[in-house]
Amino acid sequence: MSFAEAWAAVTNVDGWLTKGQGLVLYEAAAACPPDGRIVEIGSFHGRSTIVLAVAAQTGVEIVAIDPHAGNDRGPHEIAGYQQAATDDLAKFEANLVATGVDDRVTHVREFSNSAHPHVEGDIDVLYIDGAHRYETARADIKEWGARVKPGGRLLIHDSFSSVGVTAAILRELIVSDRFRYVTRSRSLAVYEACSGGSRAGNAARQLAQLPWFARNLVLKALLSLGLAKLSSKLGRTPPEWPY
Repeated sequence: MSFAEAWAAVTNVDGWLTKGQGLVLYEAAAACPPDGRIVEIGSFHGRSTIVLAVAAQTGVEIVAIDPHAGNDRGPHEIAGYQQAATDDLAKFEANLVATGVDDRVTHVREFSNSAHPHVEGDIDVLYIDGAHRYETARADIKEWGARVKPGGRLLIHDSFSSVGVTAAILRELIVSDRFRYVTRSRSLAVYEACSGGSRAGNAARQLAQLPWFARNLVLKALLSLGLAKLSSKLGRTPPEWPY
């Protein structure tokens, strides 16, 4: 399936993945070797899961880790969404069936820190879009990132946008000699597992993203203060939450 077909298949699936970010995931999954493994942390209704599954070659193992427990559900939805979580799980499963990838995806309904025993071996592509709190995001990057093969890809959503995720990146990846920063599509950062390389250059490329991070913080603050309503009254399209 081409990317255009894949994106058309997830157009009506709720989620915060943009088309450009979807293309990044698609290309990473398509490059995964036939005997490889793709692991996703944070699936919600399955938009990213489906893109990864349709792009991957036959034989690639695809694991989606999401507890669907009503926590860290979305912006401002940290806890207390247990009923919504039941609906989220049903929609996730239905979306996978509707797009014909349900038999390709193994769903691990666990929190990411408890899911390691359910995933055997190394990882070729790791996509992190889980809890945005600093400690959880850091654990995902550190512990799951340690399982990415040399030459593999680490993709992190809400990078240089969420405070917790960005702080975790600053702690674990800025001076890392294991992951090299490659690029980003808005808030989706792409890293390659490698050995050696210039730590200074790697740090500089990531620190260069901080002005965009600062802009996002300002925009979020303005949106929280009612900028969206003001924009609407002025006849302008309100800016979207910066993901």
